[in-house]
Amino acid sequence: EGMTHGFLLVRSHVGEIIGQGEMTQVAKEGNLVESQLVFRFKDGSLHDEKVAFSQQRVLTMISYRLVQRGPSFPDQIDVSIDRGTAKYTVRSRAGKDGKEQVLTGHVDLPPDAYNGLLVTVLKNLPKGTNATVNILTFTPTPQVIPLQLRAVGEQTVHIGDLSRTARHYAFQPQLGRIREFFGRVLGKLPADFHYDGWILDDEVSGFVKFEGPLQLMGPIVQIELVSPRLSTQSEDKKLSLK
Repeated sequence: EGMTHGFLLVRSHVGEIIGQGEMTQVAKEGNLVESQLVFRFKDGSLHDEKVAFSQQRVLTMISYRLVQRGPSFPDQIDVSIDRGTAKYTVRSRAGKDGKEQVLTGHVDLPPDAYNGLLVTVLKNLPKGTNATVNILTFTPTPQVIPLQLRAVGEQTVHIGDLSRTARHYAFQPQLGRIREFFGRVLGKLPADFHYDGWILDDEVSGFVKFEGPLQLMGPIVQIELVSPRLSTQSEDKKLSLK
């Protein structure tokens, strides 16, 4: 993994554009990589995810920070985790008007805890292989959830006039106690989960598309790449008038 700067669109499950995103990744000294993914929604919501990881023989998450706020998210959260200290801090609020909770403590991070790194893991999986990793979800205390990354087939993608192949993966979280928690506290279970990812099947693989919720009880969204374009003279004129 090295320097990356990409631009993204966020669509609703029916294809309507509801937000835009930007992903940056910078390689630091000592095999450390820092990555940030930001989505800004039309309704004012924000998803800001930062992860630092090492890539010395294996991928290892070093630190993680996630901020989700606004009407697109059922829970307003600000979480941070540091592997070196094993300390976590969670600030959460149910809905817009809920009372804020602040929780701190320590959590034993598995070596393969990969919050913010699932696309990176997929790009490094050998073709046709499955893997099970761990992610942390927040209820609001952090819970370690096994997540199976299952290869389910291939699909043609179009890049201009070119056709390439993308590998399709299904993400299958083993919810267990989380499902019981929502059934007990909320009186309902989470809807059937629909996590899918597509990775370009090439010598140098790349992200194609993601489909699923950004938060455990959040709506299904579609995330895809978008290319920058030069503005027209009329667009430049409008900008100068502003």
